[in-house]
Amino acid sequence: MLELKTPREIAAMGVTGAFISGLLDNLTQRAQPGVNLLDLEQRARELIKERGAESCYWDYAPSFGRGPFRNVICLSVNDAVLHGLPHDYVLRDGDLLSLDIAVSIDGWVADSARSVIVGVARDEDKHLIEATERALEAGIAAALGGNRLGDISAAIGAVVTGYGYSVNTEFGGHGLGRTMHEDPHVSNIGRAGRGLKLKPGLTLALEPWIARTTDKIIFDPDGWTLRSADGSRTAHSEHTIAITDGEPLVLTARNQT
Repeated sequence: MLELKTPREIAAMGVTGAFISGLLDNLTQRAQPGVNLLDLEQRARELIKERGAESCYWDYAPSFGRGPFRNVICLSVNDAVLHGLPHDYVLRDGDLLSLDIAVSIDGWVADSARSVIVGVARDEDKHLIEATERALEAGIAAALGGNRLGDISAAIGAVVTGYGYSVNTEFGGHGLGRTMHEDPHVSNIGRAGRGLKLKPGLTLALEPWIARTTDKIIFDPDGWTLRSADGSRTAHSEHTIAITDGEPLVLTARNQT
């Protein structure tokens, strides 16, 4: 069931989004060679507690996964792309790290992800991250009232394939608001002019993610971490947006005050 949010409710989600943006700023600055993933997890917990927010990940137990998730952020390194379980791993120069987090403040959720390069960057990794960021921008630009959900998916997919990558359709974006996952599902590739009509008040998390040389994924033994099937590097970018009567609002935009 779709729930259209009022302007006041969207503003409340924007408060959560601004907090998430600042949290990701903090963690990406800390993500340096020699830093343990568990230290980033601990810092995320501290910031969430200080703000009086609630993690949407803690105790999350979907159909996949092995037991409830007992962390507050997903940290995925190199060939890991989604749902990376924070563990005892020290970041190395050149690692590609994706950070994905969703929290709730006063009952309203926002969700965002970024990929960053630790230390010295490889050109191919910069290209990979750039593809997800440009695809996200294209998806947001297509998220106009009166357009269709397929317009968003088609815009994302066109950028990804234009960069020379393929698209996995098993995981994509989603609705959100009072909970982390609501209808509709937002595929990262699709046909323009098809699907749900976009109406003001619809709130979505758009999240293009790609692997460099495959669109196939595998699960780690932990039941959570998803990796590229061929071991190639991956990247992931995500924003929470709201459909309006005009341009879409990016509720997790960077550098919010």
